[in-house]
Amino acid sequence: MRRREFIKAIVYTAAAWPLAVRAQQGERMRRVGVLEGIPEDPYLAAFLQELKQLGWVDGHNGRIDTRWGAGKIDDIRKYAAELTGLAPDVMLAVGTPAVGPLLQATNTVPIVFLRVTDPVGAGFVDSLARPGGVATGFSLSEYSFSGKWLELLKTIAPGVTRVAVLRDPAIATGGGQFAAIQSAAPSLRVEVSPINVRDAGEIERTVTAFARVPNGGLIVTRSGLAHVHQDLIINLAARHKLPAIYFDRTFVGGGGLISYGPDYIDQYQRAASYVDRILKGEKPADLPVQSPTKFQLVINSKTAKALGLEVPMHLQQIADEVIE
Repeated sequence: MRRREFIKAIVYTAAAWPLAVRAQQGERMRRVGVLEGIPEDPYLAAFLQELKQLGWVDGHNGRIDTRWGAGKIDDIRKYAAELTGLAPDVMLAVGTPAVGPLLQATNTVPIVFLRVTDPVGAGFVDSLARPGGVATGFSLSEYSFSGKWLELLKTIAPGVTRVAVLRDPAIATGGGQFAAIQSAAPSLRVEVSPINVRDAGEIERTVTAFARVPNGGLIVTRSGLAHVHQDLIINLAARHKLPAIYFDRTFVGGGGLISYGPDYIDQYQRAASYVDRILKGEKPADLPVQSPTKFQLVINSKTAKALGLEVPMHLQQIADEVIE
C-alpha cells in the first residue's frame, strides 16, 4: 500500500472512532466536530493521539465526527452545516477555508482552528491576545515569513533568477504571501510572478509555459488547493527541472526538493490541549491565539541530485531532516 494511502486509512479510521465505546454510567456524551478544509491530513492522528493522552479515550465519554472538504468551498459549507447540526461541544477547524463557514453556521459552538495565517485580518478573532468570540486556535507564521522561502530557494539553487509563486487567489492569504515574496525579490535579484492553483489544467498550462524560459524556480504557498494538487505540482517541478520550495514537509516526502514551515505535529497537539480545556469548561474568548514555536526545514537530497544541485553544507547542518 502506498504511504499516503496508508496514512489516509489510519486517519480516517481514527477520526471515525468514538472516543469511548461506552459512556460511564451517569456521564454525558461529549462530541467533537472536525471540519477539514484540506483533502488529506496526516497530522490529524497527532491531534487524536494527544486527546487520548489527555484522557479523552477509555473511561471518558465522547465521539468525534469528521468531515473532509478537500479544498472545495461548497462542500466545506455543506459539512459546516452538518457538523453544527450534530450539536458538538467543540469543533476543530483545519485551514482558513474551514473557519469562515463554521462561524457563519454557529455563533455558540466553540471553535479551535489550525493552519490559519491571519485570523485577525480574516475576521475570525478580535485580536490574538483576546479572541473575543467563539473561536480561538493556532495561527501560522506572519506574511513576512513567506520571504524566507525565497531566501532558502536561492540558497539551494543560486542560479534561479525567475520564480513562479503558486497561490490561491480566492483567499486573502494567497495575495498576502505573494506580496511578502514580491517585497523580498529585489534584494535577491529575482523576478517573481503569480500562478493560480484553481484547477489542474490551469496549473499545468502556466507552469509549463513558465518553464520554457531558463533559470526558473517555484514557491508553493499555503492553501488547501495546493494540497489538492500536490502530486501534480511535484511532478511538474520534476518534469521541467524546476527547483521548488514548499510550505509543508509532506511535499518533500512525496519527492519535492525542500520545505520550510511550522512543526504541524506540535500545533495539532497544542490544539488538542485547547479542545480539552474547552471541554472542561474554559471559553475560547479566554484562550489567546498562539503562534508557531517550532519550525522545520526538510530537504530531499535525491531530488537535489536529480536537479543537478549540491545542497550547501550549512543547510544540511541546520536541516531537521535530510531525505536520502
